[in-house]
Amino acid sequence: MSQPQTRKTVRRPGRKADASRIESMVRVDHAGEYAAVAIYQGQRAVFKGRPDKARIASQLVHMEADEQHHLQAFDDHILSGKARPTLLAPIANLAGFALGAGTALLGEKAAHACTEAVEAVIEGHYDEQVQELRLAEQDALADQFAQFRDEEVAHKELAVEEGAKDAAGYPVLSALITAGCHAAIAVCKRI
Repeated sequence: MSQPQTRKTVRRPGRKADASRIESMVRVDHAGEYAAVAIYQGQRAVFKGRPDKARIASQLVHMEADEQHHLQAFDDHILSGKARPTLLAPIANLAGFALGAGTALLGEKAAHACTEAVEAVIEGHYDEQVQELRLAEQDALADQFAQFRDEEVAHKELAVEEGAKDAAGYPVLSALITAGCHAAIAVCKRI
């Protein structure tokens, strides 16, 4: 006796986005923005009040404000019922602050290398989401994510201009941060 064949659902352009997929996007982006705020807070904790670090401290204030704006938008999505927050938020906060403070303790260029590595991953991450949301005709959300992506790109470009790639041990530091970001994204999609 043969088994009945089951049909596989194929995602097609113009198809409405699966609510669970949007929930996953919001959850992981919320966690990422939460960690980004913590990274900048950790870096500012090291540089704050040091006259020789006024330039980078000012840059960090502006970048943290952008991340805080993004975080607020994802808080709003969560409060509206689009998603639940990740259970890993306390870990994201602690890990972000430690990464920020740790790279700042290595110096300005290492702090910028951290920004460059994180924002490069996030740029690609938001790009994928924007494309998927456009195909699913979720243009308002796609527009918002595209705006956030563009602000993250501006942070990355500033970090490169400020010498991110000149940081001691840049290839290793960048690779470790990049791998950590990819791992965090994968875990937060589910938890």
